[in-house]
Amino acid sequence: YQRLLKCRVSDGIMNEAVVDNTKLTDIIVANNAIQGVTLFSDNKSFDFETDALLLCIGHSARDTVNMLYEKGVFMQQKPFAAGLRVMHPQKLIDKAQYGDALYAKYLGAAPYKLTAEFEGRGIFSFCMCPGGYVVNSSSENGRTVVNGMSDHGRDSGFANSAIVVSIPVSDYPGDDPLAGISFQEDLEKRAFELAKGKIPVQRYGDFKSVYGFGEPFKCRDESFEGFDPDEGVKGEFEYKDLTGIFKENINRIFINGMERFGQIITGFNDDRVLLAGGESRTSSPVRITRDDLMNSNISGLMPIGEGAGYAGGITSAAIDGIKAAEQIIGRYKPFN
Repeated sequence: YQRLLKCRVSDGIMNEAVVDNTKLTDIIVANNAIQGVTLFSDNKSFDFETDALLLCIGHSARDTVNMLYEKGVFMQQKPFAAGLRVMHPQKLIDKAQYGDALYAKYLGAAPYKLTAEFEGRGIFSFCMCPGGYVVNSSSENGRTVVNGMSDHGRDSGFANSAIVVSIPVSDYPGDDPLAGISFQEDLEKRAFELAKGKIPVQRYGDFKSVYGFGEPFKCRDESFEGFDPDEGVKGEFEYKDLTGIFKENINRIFINGMERFGQIITGFNDDRVLLAGGESRTSSPVRITRDDLMNSNISGLMPIGEGAGYAGGITSAAIDGIKAAEQIIGRYKPFN
């Protein structure tokens, strides 16, 4: 245990079990096995010795993925999903889910889950945030990404979710394992250029009219009763035409999905629904390959969770972590 915690530092030995504000910049490999990692903190680098590295990166850690690829870690393309975040008055969703039940007020903000298929592609709600907010979650200069969140109370008065379309690897610009990341980056760059870093938003009526679904929705300031975008969006936003973020086939599938979902939840496809773009980080577009013992092609390097391409949310990522821990326990047998 102490051996695993020992770090070589230029000015001495570091024996901390947990370090904050520290960046992984390199992996140390010998004889095709992990020997340690290089970390950066407080304007200096230091090595951390280990022969078991759980790689629990998020799917936005593109610098780490690139570093691993350059070090010879095997990877492959993986499909994901992308789309736009949609925002409704929470009362509309509550009405659809609870009806006029007297006990509805005790149930809290209602969630929903919607799925459909058009042109051989799935379209579904993702990361539904009852009583939540649309947020600017951009992590790179020159690229815009939106997400959603709910406070503990789920009492913002707004409901939002990403309505996303499946993106197969055939959409990627090439066969390179990292081509899916390039695909994501192009989407995020187009979203950034629309509003120069602000969240680009558009009323659904305007969006669908571009493809002949109804007339343009002229009154962008008209809202549902009690629905004010300024109170439901975290971060500056600007009204823009979102149809240029995705290709036409994705936009048409999105519209067909919204119309179908409007048959399930009355008002879901209302012209006044606010769209925000784009949602491109639903899951990793690359998978770091591993064997049955959860090792990559470099022994001891164990890619797990969402960023490594083996989970689709908090719960599945946690289960993947438990499986990895069991492999390490079996390897070291610390209690024998």
